[in-house]
Amino acid sequence: MSPIKWADCHDPTGRVHGLPTFPWRLAPDGLATRRQLRALGLRPGGQEIAGQVLRPCRRRDPLAAFLYRVDRALPVRPMTPAKAAALDRANAARRTCPNCRTDAGYVIPASLGMCTPCAYPDTDQHV
Repeated sequence: MSPIKWADCHDPTGRVHGLPTFPWRLAPDGLATRRQLRALGLRPGGQEIAGQVLRPCRRRDPLAAFLYRVDRALPVRPMTPAKAAALDRANAARRTCPNCRTDAGYVIPASLGMCTPCAYPDTDQHV
């Protein structure tokens, strides 16, 4: 795809892109991305995509975020005790070092695959 310019991102009728398209940060009121809906305590709730925002990039395809209508969004489902327990177990597994089997207190970096003291045992740990 050829580089896209800011002017190419403004297509409110959807004639060019198939969806109403707006430049990054210039979506009309009443439309929001998933993250914006989540910040409001809402979710798309199965509605169709109402539009998109595009942000041009120099050397690759533009970044896109789909937009949903805020008036059709539904409240976020509440967290159940079973989901909360499963999330706690998953996060604990991400913090547990496979080498020393201790809770590191932070998420183990995938690049290391173990906690920092196990990855660098010869370095001084004092900060």
